[in-house]
Amino acid sequence: MKRTFTAIALLFAAAGFTACEDAIDIDIPNGKTFTVVDAWITSVPGKQDIRITQTVPYTSSGSAPVVSDAKVTLTDITANKTYDFTFANGVYSHDPGVERIGVIGHVYKLRVELKEGIFEGVDTIKRVPQVDSLAYDFKTKEESISNKEGFYARFYAKDIPGGTDYYWIRSTRNSATSAGRVEDIFAIDGSFAENISDGLNFIQPISEGITDYDKPFQLGENVTVTIRSCTKPSHMFLSQVQAQIDLGGLFAKILENVPTNLKNIDNTSQGRVLGWFGTSAIEWKSIQMEH
Repeated sequence: MKRTFTAIALLFAAAGFTACEDAIDIDIPNGKTFTVVDAWITSVPGKQDIRITQTVPYTSSGSAPVVSDAKVTLTDITANKTYDFTFANGVYSHDPGVERIGVIGHVYKLRVELKEGIFEGVDTIKRVPQVDSLAYDFKTKEESISNKEGFYARFYAKDIPGGTDYYWIRSTRNSATSAGRVEDIFAIDGSFAENISDGLNFIQPISEGITDYDKPFQLGENVTVTIRSCTKPSHMFLSQVQAQIDLGGLFAKILENVPTNLKNIDNTSQGRVLGWFGTSAIEWKSIQMEH
């Protein structure tokens, strides 16, 4: 039941078969290198980071090379404000101090100038509901469906009524950062599809889906649940990336490139990049496992 997620585009795939006794070496071509933009602006006050890297071959064990010579600017189209992002320590950042860059309802444009061209993407920060509360139950091996003893957490939140809302829900263990990621869930109006519910509590499979059933929480551990708002295009992008990451098995779908919303506006260049520019309003809560 463990699901993992990363917002890196999938570029190269290879399939190999291993017999019981024979090992087969496959020579996989490196393929073309692309620039990948990982940009997500939020409503959280303080520093905002954008990462720009280069793709690596499928079989490479090294980390993705960092692109350090881009020019990155963010424009709040609604407020007519522009923010310059500067490169340091592997990321492009802008720090407004205690102020916030991201405002609910505002439209934002990201502009990235690279040797491949000039790329722009647009997204809007949508509304997000509060996490009302968190709870948990301790289950023995006999009581749990995964035969794993531990604490099984759940969250309570209610979809905002009126209109269709898209959410990205993440749970983390002992950390509010992606390093402690447990589960990622993508919801629509507190359910899994459009036009099913509106203004109601998040359904049970979503509210209880924040626990890794193969590795439940243990005494003293913390779980943080974060709800991020998304536009429909961003929600579709994230869902598609997760579907690509989760592919497996004999009858799995063929890997395919995930689209990008960063378009090259330089008429003199045919270059392209991968990745996504997204925005979110964020709400979260944490709880510690106790007897």
